[in-house]
Amino acid sequence: MPPDSSRDPMHDPLRDPLILAAPPAIDIPPLRDALFAQWGLTGALHPLGGERDRNLRLDRDNAPPLLVKLAHPDEPPAVTHFQTAALLHLQAADPTLPVPHVLRTRAGATALPHPARDGRPCLLRVVTFLPGVPMTEAAGLARARDLGTLTARLDRALEGFAHPADTRRLIWDLREAPRLRAFLPDVPDAPLRALAAAALDRFEESAAPLLASLPAQVIHNDLNPHNVLVDPADPARLSGIIDFGDMLRASPLQEAATACAYLLGEGESLLAAPAAFLSGFRALLPLPEEQAALLPAMIAARMAMTVLITGWRARLQPDNAPYIQRNLPRARAGLQALALLPPNALTALTQG
Repeated sequence: MPPDSSRDPMHDPLRDPLILAAPPAIDIPPLRDALFAQWGLTGALHPLGGERDRNLRLDRDNAPPLLVKLAHPDEPPAVTHFQTAALLHLQAADPTLPVPHVLRTRAGATALPHPARDGRPCLLRVVTFLPGVPMTEAAGLARARDLGTLTARLDRALEGFAHPADTRRLIWDLREAPRLRAFLPDVPDAPLRALAAAALDRFEESAAPLLASLPAQVIHNDLNPHNVLVDPADPARLSGIIDFGDMLRASPLQEAATACAYLLGEGESLLAAPAAFLSGFRALLPLPEEQAALLPAMIAARMAMTVLITGWRARLQPDNAPYIQRNLPRARAGLQALALLPPNALTALTQG
């Protein structure tokens, strides 16, 4: 379990200044000059969405596009380097994993400081731009199973990787869910607020104690449909995993629960895709029954987190609300559906 919040409040994820920070404003001409001078790259820059980073696609003549990332000035450099180190580790541990590859500068650096419009330095990085479109719709069963297998490959490749920043606290860490009760008053919809509160109650009572005691490793921690890419020519084929900005050290069970929270279907098929995901996951990584039994409470808690965090942030950052709340409708529907199920309907998630 993350350390108690009584320690230095600067390390309290609910007081992290990056929670409410919009991506940094960047002037394009100086950025274009830096890319050419340091990486030897030229092309047209196109802005993309981002929660904290400023992301741009670099379209090049006669060459694949690249992704240009500028970390927020308030992000500790160690956290940015943690993400880069993880990608470098994955390139070596499993070169065929469809994750971004880091491009070094002419001098061999993986990142360089670059000024934002306000003059503060951002860490500038360049990685490969993975082809594909986000898996934003509920996955078919075959694709869900493939995602489970791919997730297990990712976590297996991350086994043994360590970094000084991997024990950071993050608001999107499922273990922090009970502390998000502070955001309940920001949910104006009373029934939705009650669903979120009930999910937090169940997680704190049944899952949090055991989750805190499980072995931990570095995990992606945010395998939502916007961070998983599929081949547009063959939607059944997964083509990439992106956005490693929420990585931390936690149990792989937390990785599985987060992914399953975004795979819930509708009606009688509500749990079919999560069960398929777990089948693929378990084909490579063990998931003991006593751990799998925690998944229903963990899935509901993750959805409650989405409701609480995105509602709070969108109210305070209305200009970025569409991006912040892109997963809110799915979380609402999932909480409503799970609340209607009898307990024995969740056994599909706990069977090996």
